[in-house]
Order: sequence, then C-alpha cells, then structure tokens
Amino acid sequence: MSTNMAREKAEPVFCLGDNTYPVPMSLFATNRKRLCSALRKNESVPKGAVVVLQGGSEIGQDSTDVDLVFRQESYFQWCFGVTEADCYGIIEVETGKATLFVPKLPDEYVVWMGEIHSLGHFKAKYAVDDTKYTTDIAEALKEMRPSKLLTLRGLNTDSGKMTKEACFDGISSFAVENSLLHKEMTELRVIKTPQELEVMRYVNRVSSEAHKELMRRIRPGWMEYQAESLFKHHVYLHGGCRHVAYTCIGASGENGAVLHYGHAGAPNDKKVLDGDMCLFDMGGEYYCYASDITCSFPVNGKFTEDQKKIYEAVLKASLAVQKALKPGVSWVDMHLLADRVHLEELVKMGLIHGSVEEMMKLRLGSLFMPHGLGHLMGHDVHDVGGYSEGTPERPKEAGLKSLRTARVMQEGMVLTIEPGIYFNWPMIERAFNNPEWTRFLNREAFQRFRNFGGVRIEDNVAVTADGMEMLTCVPRSVSEIESHMQEGRQRYENSPDLGSLVPAKSS
Repeated sequence: MSTNMAREKAEPVFCLGDNTYPVPMSLFATNRKRLCSALRKNESVPKGAVVVLQGGSEIGQDSTDVDLVFRQESYFQWCFGVTEADCYGIIEVETGKATLFVPKLPDEYVVWMGEIHSLGHFKAKYAVDDTKYTTDIAEALKEMRPSKLLTLRGLNTDSGKMTKEACFDGISSFAVENSLLHKEMTELRVIKTPQELEVMRYVNRVSSEAHKELMRRIRPGWMEYQAESLFKHHVYLHGGCRHVAYTCIGASGENGAVLHYGHAGAPNDKKVLDGDMCLFDMGGEYYCYASDITCSFPVNGKFTEDQKKIYEAVLKASLAVQKALKPGVSWVDMHLLADRVHLEELVKMGLIHGSVEEMMKLRLGSLFMPHGLGHLMGHDVHDVGGYSEGTPERPKEAGLKSLRTARVMQEGMVLTIEPGIYFNWPMIERAFNNPEWTRFLNREAFQRFRNFGGVRIEDNVAVTADGMEMLTCVPRSVSEIESHMQEGRQRYENSPDLGSLVPAKSS
C-alpha cells in the first residue's frame, strides 16, 4: 500500500502508485457486512456464533529455501483484503466486529525482511475493529465466549480441492461448525458488489491494453514466450499486476488447438511463423481480482480468407450470446446458442453439411468447441459457485459436460464469454471414424485446416439488470484488428525498442 496515498485519503486503500487503482478497504468491510447479514438470516446459525478464517501461508519451492511469491487465499482476501501471510480473522456474526490476527515477528525480521509493524499499523491499514497476534487467538476467543466457531470447509467444484479450514492451538476447546460457512460465502462471492466491479473494470482495462500492445508489436519470428513476457511486463509496469490470473497461453499455429497450452510441458516455446494464427489467452490480476482475455489474430496482421471466415464465425457466436445474455437465462442455453451459430457458419463454409438440428442432437459442436462457453470470475479466474449446492447439476453431454457452471444468470455475476472453433487433428481423425459424426464432415475441406490451430474470442462481462456490461476493450472485428496491427507496424517498425525481439536476418 502506498503510505502517502493512504494518508491523503480519509479511507485507507490498497494502491501501487498514481497510475493504479485505489481499492478502498470499505470493499472488504461491505463483504463482511453481507456475510454477517446472510448468516443472521440462516436459522441454523446460533446466536453468539463467530466466523474464524485462516489466511494463506507462504509456500516453499520443493526442498529449497526459495519461497514462491505469496498470493492470499481467496476467501480470506474477500473478507479482509490482507496481503501478508499467516494471518487469521475473526468476525462476530451479531455485531460484525472484525479482528485481524497477525504473526508476532522475531527481532531478526528487520534484518532480512524489513520493518516490524505495530498492531495499530495493521488496524489502520485494513480498517478492522481490532488487531491482535496469532498467538493470542485462543485467549481472545475465550473472552468472547462464542456459541460456535464457524469455519470454512467445502469443495471447490472447479479444482476438486477442499478449502483451507481454520486450525489453531486450542481450537479443540470450542464447539466448531464447519458445514454452514462455505455455502454462504461462496454464494456471496458469485454476486459482485459495485466496488468489486470497479476493481474488475480496472484490471480488464489494464489487461486489454496489454493485449493491444502485443497486437501492435508481434511479428513473425518471435518466440511465443516473448509474447507472454511482453504481456506480463505490460500489466505489471502499467497496472501494478504482480501476478497474472493463470498460466499464460501464448499459442501460435497448430498450438492454438490445445486449450491449456503454455504449461510446463509445452511452455510457449514455438517460433511464431509467418501466416500463423495467434491465440493469446492472458489475464492480469490486481489485488486478487482476475481478468481473462483471449485475442486471436494473424501474426502478420492480415487475415487469409479461411482465417477470416473462422474468426467471423466465432465472433458471430460471441455477439449472439452477448445479445441474449441477461438475468434469468440459462448458461447452458447460451452455450447451445454459440454451438448453433458455429455449426451454421461451418455449413456455409462447406466444412460440414447436413441438418444443423441433427448435428445439435448428436453434439457435433463439441468437436469444434470441446470446452464450455465460459465461467464465473472474480477472486479466482475460475471463480467459485459454479456447481454449488442447490444449483443446476453439471450436464453429461459432450461439450456441455465441460461447462464450469449450468446456473441461471443473475445480476452482478461476472463471467467470461469465450466461444471458439478449433482444429485439433487427433480429435478430428477420431471424428472421421465416428459413425454418428463422419457423415457430416467434408474430409477434403478439412485438409486445409490441418495446421490451422484455432480461434477463441474471450471477453469478460458483468450481468446487469436488463443485459450485460462489457468489461473487456480490445479490437474485435477483422477490420479493427487489421487496422490496429497496421498502426503498430507504423509505430514500431524502425523502433530500436523492438530490435531485441526481431530475429536477425540471415545474409
């Protein structure tokens, strides 16, 4: 937090300089107030209950003494906005009073890590009611005499992992209830407050500008990882995003058909060749709020006829979903709408033929878009609540089973809309041998797309009272992309700043 900026404002904020967004601590106070209100309405929560949350801990790299850069546990962040590791938080349900517990640091901390701040410093920094040391948590709770400790235990339906339930020396002296809190907090995280939406608008602007700069500067001959590096540099330098929200996907050519390309086994290490389509799926994260944007474009700045047709088919699907999206519609129906548009456009191209209705019944669309249309987003890029208790179950059909939620849309949700058409050749060869699908496929036409890769267009949107708000702001039409990339070539063609990124020409 910028000390000077915090002093200048009546309310403490998280801010990394004049060019970054000041996140007010009232955002987290509002979240705590919402939580207490929901818990008070829950008849299963006894009077005198206290919420106890444990923050994240630093993680070491295997057996070394190197720590990975710390990022706060998301539920704890949602409640307290704390950047430090190894903290606890207590919230009295009846009063909303919040106490933050921070580690008591040894004297030698000042040598290796810096200043040891007082309890008053953390109270002011995070605008909580009280601060104590983590060694005093059991004693503090005994003084409160809570009827129950509400701890966080539940399944993340995206990762399949359980949340981190609070545990401390002396907890066995208290009555603990761990089945109520997770559902309440998760449902509250699904719906964003106006303050949260402001942060998400900001991180989308930062990430959009990074994508636009990448489109200006990309050239044939780059390595994919150089595109990743430029994106990370831009969101940190210009937006204060020390973290990205997920592993960057910097795919070109045939790699664009690999949905989560960029992992350790395929680390964005291909040379980008003239004529390649690029599919760059990258999003910055600011103060644990995520963005998730994908831009697809030809590296040389000019679409071929086939690239244009595939791209415009995906864009048409995206626009159709944007037009239909509003509270009350099913996310499954939005996915099916995108599927239908894709199939209709692929029929026009001559890649497939036959009845689109029959293709829909047989789920042929999953050959071209095997992933779900999009996902909830917030403190996590694949945010919680997709398949919470009481929400529609995960569909079982091809393509639909990959949806990260089947919920009905509500005002305040933030989601990605990310239709895509991919030519994953092993999957296509299987389709040729699928008796239900092969009769729809034009084998000869498919040969032109053997090394095409794929196109994905991914935007972040907030559901409003009567539709949606677009948070992402990048060129999307073919003409906009070509014009933007041409402007970048004029700007950077003779720039020495670009020199190290362009391979030397052989004599």
